[in-house]
Amino acid sequence: MLCATIRRSVPLVAAACLLLPALHSQENRGRKYKPPPPTCKISVTVVRSDNGKPVEDAAVVFHPLKGGKDQGNMELKTNEDGKAVINVIPIGDTVRVQVIADGFQTYGADYDLPTDTKAIAIKLNRPERQYSIYESHPDQSGSNQQGSGSGQSGSQSGSNPPPASQNTQKPPQ
Repeated sequence: MLCATIRRSVPLVAAACLLLPALHSQENRGRKYKPPPPTCKISVTVVRSDNGKPVEDAAVVFHPLKGGKDQGNMELKTNEDGKAVINVIPIGDTVRVQVIADGFQTYGADYDLPTDTKAIAIKLNRPERQYSIYESHPDQSGSNQQGSGSGQSGSQSGSNPPPASQNTQKPPQ
């Protein structure tokens, strides 16, 4: 009976003796494990600027910046509460956030991530009227109304352009 027990245990002891050096040598091989840096949990809330209601399904694009250079991008969509949460950007980095939603102006800004959490609230505006160079604007001076290279003509030097009612021509009938 003792002989039978020894016969059964000899192969197990031999296998253990062969495996122990192999396991020990694996510890010294390969690269050392370097844990990833701690990350910041960024929570973005997107709402309408006119009534504060959440904007669902808006694209929130994160561009991590390292040394002023873009390191790629990650895009999330907002949920029904207008929120998007990401936690893969390292603490201490800068992130450029863009928000794109149908029927709203595109938003973009850079944010520093000094701590392990960052809450960002974004208010989206409706698109406004496009700027046209063919219309007179309150902030526009009369300098390029005449189309001359110097920007000023003799009679209108520094004065405001004539009102639009005097400037219009009637189309031929």
